[in-house]
Amino acid sequence: MATASALSSLSSLSLHTRTTSSLISSSSTKPIVSFSSFLNRRVSSLTLVKASSNETETFFFEDETPEITANVVFDPPVAPEGFVAPPYFDEGSDETEEEIATAFEELYGPAYSGESMLGKDIYVMDSKHKKSSGIGGKLKKDKIRDGFEERVVQVRRVTKVVKGGKQLKFRAIVVVGDKQGNVGVGCAKAKEVVAAVQKSAIDARRNIVQVPMTKYSTFPHRSEGDYGAAKVMLRPASPGTGVIAGGAVRIVLEMAGVENALGKQLGSNNALNNARATLAAVQQMRQFRDVAQERGIPMEELWK
Repeated sequence: MATASALSSLSSLSLHTRTTSSLISSSSTKPIVSFSSFLNRRVSSLTLVKASSNETETFFFEDETPEITANVVFDPPVAPEGFVAPPYFDEGSDETEEEIATAFEELYGPAYSGESMLGKDIYVMDSKHKKSSGIGGKLKKDKIRDGFEERVVQVRRVTKVVKGGKQLKFRAIVVVGDKQGNVGVGCAKAKEVVAAVQKSAIDARRNIVQVPMTKYSTFPHRSEGDYGAAKVMLRPASPGTGVIAGGAVRIVLEMAGVENALGKQLGSNNALNNARATLAAVQQMRQFRDVAQERGIPMEELWK
């Protein structure tokens, strides 16, 4: 058994050796095609190199050249009548300095040359720079021009006790009005006085109230309003009386455009609460024509 297995293994080994040698001999006789010839498809020759020697052989193929089945002639379109070819970018006369300055001003605005080609303000860039730069290098905000005037009622320093100590801020109370029946009260806090006033003015513009008035610039009737511990009493007055009131009530009435009225603070002396109590009293007032329209009667019958 051992002898038979050994003979079978030797026969298989000799068969494998014969097969390998035959493959090597066959591959050595076959020519190898160079890789560069496959990349160029328009060439009419193909170079073959034998592995056994350094000789090169060139074979020519007649079928590589494509056949032209039809005569293709390039026929460009005809230009229309009156067509003028545009000039090249480097042809023509050079631009003058005035044309260059005008084009520059249209794109970027007037330059610092002291003159404007388009008739604009030559100092507009300086004014923009001055507006953008404020105290301490911060941006300077322009005042809002919407017809409302601002009046500062009170500015106080307030503190907030936190874990690390006290935070100091400023609280500002501002009243805005157009003196035509529209008035608002705002309150805000900030680390600087100017910022607190600006924020409170914005808050006041968000809380505009319409004040009803007669042709004598006074109230149509008496009214009372309260806010917190503050209580305000408002009474109409005859022409020539003026505004007889004090504190925040006077400021609110003047900014609303009231010229003849009587006002009295009956409760707390807090400026913010009295200003808001004045607005509460004003909101309770109604015009005579509105009451007559709700009742469905003419205005002459209201006093009967």
